Amino acid sequence: MINWKNMDTLAAYQELQNVEPVNLVEAMSGENGAERVRNYSVTMGEGLAFNYGARPVDDKILAALAKLADEAQLTEKYAALYNGEMINTGEKRLVLHQLTRGQLGEPVIADGVDKREFYVNEQKKIAEFANKVHSGEITNAAGEKFTTVVQIGIGGSDLGPRAIYLALENWAKVNDTLKMKAEFISNVDPDDAAGVLSKIDVAHSLFVLVSKSGTTLETLTNESFVKNALENAGLNPANHMIAVTSETSPLAKNEGYMTAFFMDDYIGGRYSSSSGVGGAVLSLAFGPEVFAQFLDGAAEADILAKNPDIKQNAAMLDALIGVYERNVLGYPSTAVLPYSQALSRFPAHLQQLDMESNGKSVNRFGEPVDYVTGPVIFGEPGTNGQHSFYQLLHQGSDIIPLQFMGFRNSQMGTDVVIEGSTSQQKLCANVAAQIVAFACGKEDENRNKYFAGGRPSSIIIGDKLTPKAMGAILAHFENKVMYQGFVWNLNSFDQEGVQLGKVLAKKVLAHDTDGALKVYSELLNI
Repeated sequence: MINWKNMDTLAAYQELQNVEPVNLVEAMSGENGAERVRNYSVTMGEGLAFNYGARPVDDKILAALAKLADEAQLTEKYAALYNGEMINTGEKRLVLHQLTRGQLGEPVIADGVDKREFYVNEQKKIAEFANKVHSGEITNAAGEKFTTVVQIGIGGSDLGPRAIYLALENWAKVNDTLKMKAEFISNVDPDDAAGVLSKIDVAHSLFVLVSKSGTTLETLTNESFVKNALENAGLNPANHMIAVTSETSPLAKNEGYMTAFFMDDYIGGRYSSSSGVGGAVLSLAFGPEVFAQFLDGAAEADILAKNPDIKQNAAMLDALIGVYERNVLGYPSTAVLPYSQALSRFPAHLQQLDMESNGKSVNRFGEPVDYVTGPVIFGEPGTNGQHSFYQLLHQGSDIIPLQFMGFRNSQMGTDVVIEGSTSQQKLCANVAAQIVAFACGKEDENRNKYFAGGRPSSIIIGDKLTPKAMGAILAHFENKVMYQGFVWNLNSFDQEGVQLGKVLAKKVLAHDTDGALKVYSELLNI
């Protein structure tokens, strides 16, 4: 039987607070550090490894974290989720995003259908459509091929798919699988849509409107913007637009679209990249086979996340160490630092994934919790970040745990040797140096040049950023966030925090305001 308990009622959490903390400077110095880096590593699948040598844990802390995992029933709760129990208590829904990439447990029957079969059928429909677009069987009105795909969506309908497209664009160029250039319109700011439309040929562009409800204000506003541009070019928007939506939305059976692909209420926006939300745009951009590889990588990570041994389960281990850093050591933030330009928008996706999921101060039953929960997530690619906010990371008053990502080889394979090393070697040298610099610091009588060290980090290391690797990385973080929500006894799958602003914005547009809201509206000339 599963028990949903607040973390501060668990005996293992009390025990964890009494374990002696690690002196990270000592632990990471000399041969001690070398031994930790060699031994503190977990496979993530697809040639990836999660190395936590520079995180502030040792065998005693790991043992306490294992007890916490057992008492919090993390493995059992994950099984309940993928076997179709109602885990999203706020909205009284199942949570099925893992089911879009594989069957982890028993068949899940909901709405009278096998949900795995439903997701696979939608993926097949998307693949068939994409192949017809690529072959020229589906064309514009002039019989010419579409060359650009534009996703119109916001939040999870934009951040994840955009991050994944950018992550794989150069890989696809080298591997001759870039079928169509992809662009994204998300912000209701008219400059966003206008800027994208100004750099594409609308006559050869296919637009993917993504809205589960079919009523998202920003998305429908941008749809009208796009339709107006198509009509001004003498084109029929119905010949250039497809929808990804729910079967009950007004977009589902609508003559204004070439076709519609379906999602359901059991996959939250920030978890939807492996559904049709990411599947349509990524299959059109790279081909269905590449999207299938991405799903395979995610599926393998999901399977590894089932392992009850935290030392063999990278997602669970990452989650538990994060809880220790947040709730015992008191660290307020986490920086995501990919040493890969291809992952330039991945930190933005993780901001939503983590902060929208676990940015909660009440438990899954609506009761206030007496401990801190989700950290602030931010980040930028290295080495750019080194010349930006790393000053605070190294010498600021807050200690901020760091999540690095690095790859031994570049995606495109084009490089030069300068001063005895390639650009890729210089990139990797920087991330290795930063990990040790943060952990070990540097003594100096000049306090301005003194580095205290003790700044923890982990790194996900891979050979190359491929579709399968990208899928595994995405699933790792989805499962990490899930496990942290389980420990904190949160519902990580609703997002009431995004609703209030929407309601007030509608009041402003209806001129139904008073007080400060009325004055702000006047100041902004609404």
